[in-house]
Amino acid sequence: MANNAKIGLLRWEKGHVPQGLMQLEALKGNSTNPESYPFEVDMRHVEGACTETIITHPSQEVCDRFIEIGKEMQAEGVRAITGSCGFNAIFQKQVSEALDIPVFLSSLLQVPFALQIIAPSKKVAVMTAYGSRLTAEHFSYCGVDDMSRIIVLGLENCSEWNSIFEKEDEPVDMDLVEKEIMGTALDAVKEHPEIGAFVLECTDLPPFGPAIRDATGLPVFSFNTMAGYMALMLGEVNLY
Repeated sequence: MANNAKIGLLRWEKGHVPQGLMQLEALKGNSTNPESYPFEVDMRHVEGACTETIITHPSQEVCDRFIEIGKEMQAEGVRAITGSCGFNAIFQKQVSEALDIPVFLSSLLQVPFALQIIAPSKKVAVMTAYGSRLTAEHFSYCGVDDMSRIIVLGLENCSEWNSIFEKEDEPVDMDLVEKEIMGTALDAVKEHPEIGAFVLECTDLPPFGPAIRDATGLPVFSFNTMAGYMALMLGEVNLY
């Protein structure tokens, strides 16, 4: 079966979605919002893919499903595969080795690039939904083996952000969520003036990327900048 989409996106499984996450997913710029893309993206749910099997206890069975669906997309004409969570980095090596098309499962793949374009004395701040869960192993699978120039900024201590997961059936104050995200970025720059760039791990954060860039004056890499590389690479968008 031919596929008109050149880019395929592996989403987490269908099921109960916290109200706050639904609000985030409705924002233009979120990875799972079709309106985020000026081109067609083939999005497919991966059974069993969730916080438990990706972040808490990475599952080989789920990784195998990523590969299986990725091969199906490849056979249908999809020319590059991505994912809907930066923690998919844990599967990057296995999935890319199994497919014959480019695989971009995590925005963390941009960290080596960010490190190369800033001065050696500068560091990259990585903003993530779960700082305590983002390990050196995730970075290693994305080409970063030296963590000395990485600053991980977790959002676990942001009360409104945390309520997305603790009060799943209640809406969140999106203005407050944005203030918490911006506060985390600005506090980080104040505490660590050596920060030379930001990388947003979480695919719910790209809608806030422009505000972080404008407020800090620093380059901000996210799922969206990665999707931009893919689109340019495949001719879905052009600069000329």
